[in-house]
Amino acid sequence: MIAINNLSYFIGDRALFDNASLHIKPNDKIGLIGLNGKGKSTLLHLIMGNFQATSGDISKSKDCSIGFLNQDLLSYQSDESILAVAMQAFEQANELQHRIDKILKQIELNYEDHLIDKLTKAQDQYEALGGYSLQSEAEAILEGIGFKTADLQRPLKEFSGGWRMRVMLAKLLLQKPALLMLDEPTNHLDLPSILWIENYLRNYEGAIIVVSHDRQFLDNVISSTVEVARSVLTQYAGNYTFYLKEKTLREEIQKNAFENQQQAIKQTERFVERFRSKATKARQVQSRVKSLERMDLIEDVVDENVSMNFKFGFKQKSGRYIVELNNISKAYGDLQILKNTSGQIERGDKIALIGANGKGKSTMLRIIAGSEKVEGERKEGFNVNTAFYAQHQLEALNLQNEILEELKQAGSNKTEGELRGILGCFLFQNEDVFKKIKVLSGGEKSRVALSKTLLSEANFLMMDEPTNHLDFLSVNILVQALQQYEGTFVIVSHDRHFVTQIANKIWYIEDEELKVYPGTYAEYEYWQSQRETQATIKEQKPKAEEKTKAKNNQPKPRDNEAEKELKRLKKELASIEEQIEVLETEVSNIEVDLGKPEVFGDPTLLAEKSQTHQKSKDSLDAYQLQWEELATQIDALED
Repeated sequence: MIAINNLSYFIGDRALFDNASLHIKPNDKIGLIGLNGKGKSTLLHLIMGNFQATSGDISKSKDCSIGFLNQDLLSYQSDESILAVAMQAFEQANELQHRIDKILKQIELNYEDHLIDKLTKAQDQYEALGGYSLQSEAEAILEGIGFKTADLQRPLKEFSGGWRMRVMLAKLLLQKPALLMLDEPTNHLDLPSILWIENYLRNYEGAIIVVSHDRQFLDNVISSTVEVARSVLTQYAGNYTFYLKEKTLREEIQKNAFENQQQAIKQTERFVERFRSKATKARQVQSRVKSLERMDLIEDVVDENVSMNFKFGFKQKSGRYIVELNNISKAYGDLQILKNTSGQIERGDKIALIGANGKGKSTMLRIIAGSEKVEGERKEGFNVNTAFYAQHQLEALNLQNEILEELKQAGSNKTEGELRGILGCFLFQNEDVFKKIKVLSGGEKSRVALSKTLLSEANFLMMDEPTNHLDFLSVNILVQALQQYEGTFVIVSHDRHFVTQIANKIWYIEDEELKVYPGTYAEYEYWQSQRETQATIKEQKPKAEEKTKAKNNQPKPRDNEAEKELKRLKKELASIEEQIEVLETEVSNIEVDLGKPEVFGDPTLLAEKSQTHQKSKDSLDAYQLQWEELATQIDALED
């Protein structure tokens, strides 16, 4: 479909690509990864034809249509509704609709046979294109990525850049190009929308190239990984997790080959040096020299992993409680966000605040910070020193400052050497620290702002989407910094891998209340899936019971044996239903106990409760399976 052969692209004397090659086949699901600034977005622009290669070629098949979602679309504005903008994807159908409307106006004034023929043909073509279902298709995709039904008729210009980007994504998905190229599509999506997009892309009939630093998103969507590094494109036949394992194996092989070659080179050089002056060895020496000259040198492995060698601390420890919220209510006009909800943050809590956009996560952060007026009581604890990181802080950086100068003005008493060490942890090496803020990319500015936040020596951190615009290496650095941070933090993030690594408690807003899950994100995700399964079973059970009652009112079977068997099965079903109710109550009670501080704070008691919970859960699952089998048998006998 697309063949990239010996591609080279230079910026000045710097090679982003040098004889790089890649073949993209129909239905490929490719994740494009690499450090920021290595050329991922540039490659997409080269494929699109926006940039001209220095050398090499990119050939495309005639039927290869391309859709490209990139960050430049953030600035797109329109007075049209978001539904109308999304439906611009259907160019041919829209043109037919315009033609149909024009013919209908002509018919109002002049009812002629040739106009009727034109109308019939246009309507047939419109129907063949699925024109009458296109609006519902557009509505489904817009609502799938987070828009409410009431928003669909609002003008695009009323929405922020992130929401406008969602509209452009919807438009691309509706176009269904042969190749869909997405540059950081999850940056502006909440978790439910990310899950929806994952499912959509997995089933997408065309090819996909996606640039993303969301590890779990890549694992769930892609089937191959292409790494942009050292000016070439290296392909791995699996998702991101496969890439990590395979790269480790390849580097181990390369490292061993490099060391073996270096050892052979040293031995040869010693032989040449030792026998250079001996005439009897002249031929052998000359042969060894030529073998060295002909040798294809193996490159050493470059370790791109960075470990934190600096500990971010604080001068004073806070009291036991950081913030207490009692009976908090918050509304914006008729929109109720929170109602009589309470919560508390204790010293040492590592909280991830998750959920869909519009549920009140950012509002909750501002309430915790004390910058949002609310009904109810907010109490701040003793000796709490707070630092707040959000994307808008990137705009607060002094563009004329150098990076090192910006950190010096952050208010710490650290020496220049210490500040350089901190910047080194965030990938600013050597002369990089003298770069002006104004020339930095979005990801680099994020790293500077994060450095300032962690440098503040605050004992309580609040962060709103800190991983946006960070590459994998930068995210890993932030994870290390937060894992060794001894203070307390609340972080809003939709990056599931990131949240899994740093949080020991999950907060979410449901039914206008703040809910708390006292465990890691992986545990929360499992608990949530079990909760949804139980809710589905409970929803289905009354329908099955109603169906059973309706059939009981029908004439009884004439077959006495069948009637006896039916009675026996119904009796057994009733007994199992009683057991299910008992076990559901038991499981629910244990889950409440697991959330109590005295339980999850006691490892022995927690282990006992967890074991009991698992046994009860296993029994419940077994009884529910029996219930389904019996209900099926009863249905068969009653039919």
